Amino acid sequence: MRTKWNTLGLGPLFKTPIFWPALGIVALLMLSIHPLSAQDKEEGQKWENFDPKNFDENSINITNEWMPLKPGMRYVYGGTTLSDEDEPLVHRVIINVTDLTKEIAGVNCVVSWDLDYSGGELVEAELAFFAQDKKGNVWRMGEYPEEYEDGEFADAPAWFCGIQDAIAGISMQANPWAGTPSYSQGWGPKVGFTDRGQVDEMGLSTCVPMGCYDNVMVIKETSEEEPGIFQLKYFARGVGNVQVGFKGDDPSAELLELIDVMQLKGENLKEMREAALALEKAAYERRVNKKVYGQTPPCTVRKDMAEKSMGMKKEAGDK
Repeated sequence: MRTKWNTLGLGPLFKTPIFWPALGIVALLMLSIHPLSAQDKEEGQKWENFDPKNFDENSINITNEWMPLKPGMRYVYGGTTLSDEDEPLVHRVIINVTDLTKEIAGVNCVVSWDLDYSGGELVEAELAFFAQDKKGNVWRMGEYPEEYEDGEFADAPAWFCGIQDAIAGISMQANPWAGTPSYSQGWGPKVGFTDRGQVDEMGLSTCVPMGCYDNVMVIKETSEEEPGIFQLKYFARGVGNVQVGFKGDDPSAELLELIDVMQLKGENLKEMREAALALEKAAYERRVNKKVYGQTPPCTVRKDMAEKSMGMKKEAGDK
């Protein structure tokens, strides 16, 4: 990936003594103290420098301590949000990490199946796709959200890296730190997905129904479509997202807390997988998705999970 180090043109400084005044030395010292990361972008660039060569066969083993995605994990969040009429509604979000994978832009990705309920009604079901690069950054490779109104399908503003000018973004940095520049969480210009994240605070403590956490990090998220409105996500090491808040005049005023975490296995994991595949089947069948989801290969069961399942069945048969 191209970085600002490659565009500074420092070579001549080391060949011509006249370019070594005190000010120049100070500038070089500052660069050595604060090296620019490989994720730095050209000035004004709105997306990350995604390169499939930065991923390997371990891309589906998402072990980032701030965002671990282990197959079979279910995270349940509860809270409130506002309706279009500014009425408070009971809000519930369920994140399911399936044992499915999908290849996007040459990278094998973990598939999550997410459900969003407001006022007891399902308003969105989503398939989201994540991969971890060799440095430990977790990338959002695309998403397929189905939106519903009064129980009926309304829209599916999907985007996938490499399709319709969309580019993958970073969901969690390998080494997040407060004060670092914001980063693109995905670039899907055809559907207006322009989300950006930035580490806002670190070292906080917070308590939610699942327990109390120290050394919590807050990531502030916004988008071009909603300037001045920020969603605040609280992350705990080894757990992931434990709380959601907001800052600014957010019309949804979404508040969420982690209320349950469980590890699904056996038939429960199979049910999770089949529900995610049912959503994918609908995605392929909807005419509106032919140019986007229709261009992606089908999800498949992780090889390691399939081999483990076959081994367990064989062991049970031997008994």
